[in-house]
Amino acid sequence: MEKLRILAIETSCDETAVAIVENGKTLLSNIVSSQINVHSKFGGVVPEVASRIHVENITVVLQEALSNANLTMDDIDAIAITHGPGLVGSLHIGIQAAKALAWYYGKPLVPVHHIAGHIYANRFVEEIEYPLFALVVSGGHTELVYLKSEFSFEILGTTQDDAIGEAYDKVARVMGLPYPGGPAIDKLAKTGVKHYRLPKVKTENDLDFSFSGLKSAVLQFYAQKTKIKEEVVPSDLAYAFQEAALGEILQKSKIAIERFNAKHFVLAGGVAANSRLRELVVNLKDDYPHLKITIPPMWCCTDNAAMIAMAGTLAFTAGHRAGLDLSADPGLEL
Repeated sequence: MEKLRILAIETSCDETAVAIVENGKTLLSNIVSSQINVHSKFGGVVPEVASRIHVENITVVLQEALSNANLTMDDIDAIAITHGPGLVGSLHIGIQAAKALAWYYGKPLVPVHHIAGHIYANRFVEEIEYPLFALVVSGGHTELVYLKSEFSFEILGTTQDDAIGEAYDKVARVMGLPYPGGPAIDKLAKTGVKHYRLPKVKTENDLDFSFSGLKSAVLQFYAQKTKIKEEVVPSDLAYAFQEAALGEILQKSKIAIERFNAKHFVLAGGVAANSRLRELVVNLKDDYPHLKITIPPMWCCTDNAAMIAMAGTLAFTAGHRAGLDLSADPGLEL
């Protein structure tokens, strides 16, 4: 097989995405149809609405991806699909589309874990080296993942309550900022100064995360100041929240780096687009000059099918296959 072309479909949440990757290196097309303008009106993703929009978009996005790559389905060697985790209705639409294509065109079906996609998206920047640490930060996940070798995922720490992206959204809602809250708080925090103090949250496992207490502290602080009619400086509160949240993430990452012997550290997930987090991760090089550090390109942080195609290429090469009885697994473990 001279050229290995993997077509991938990603519909785990509110993006309908299709991409084609050649030989695990070249991105031939990457189409993403976002629903953010619809869900922003509700302050968050409405699962039933997301599923219906996926149904409307999937065929158009698929055709555009093939057209942009100047290929037909006959040129595709396998179909990678996000198996989970995610919204069950959204996952179902993508899986049904992938199974229909695999059956009709006689192509192998390759199941991919959504988080594995985020981690392996870093291969668009440079080759992965093992042992590897991945800091996964998104609206639904906050995890420290250790890979001794390819596809050998070990979760060292995870959130005990809210994911960091979820905490950003909830804090933004209280502050009257638009959805999604991450970009809004990140932008506002740039003009803030060290003014307010928020508590540090402790966890039993020193590699686990907790953001519920920090989120509640912001809510209580905001309510208290409002009650006594004391003005809150939004930029300073955004700064305080972001520094506290990201400070916890960096602290736990450093513990993991020092406790385990890893060659490579990668950032993954939607919150990887946060400018302050990217700055802090780059600065890790000062403390750990031996550590190879990779940050995914901005276009590859939020959900997309390119990352599923990249992980799917590795999975296909390793012999991973699924039958046409594959079903959505919203709680799929890594």
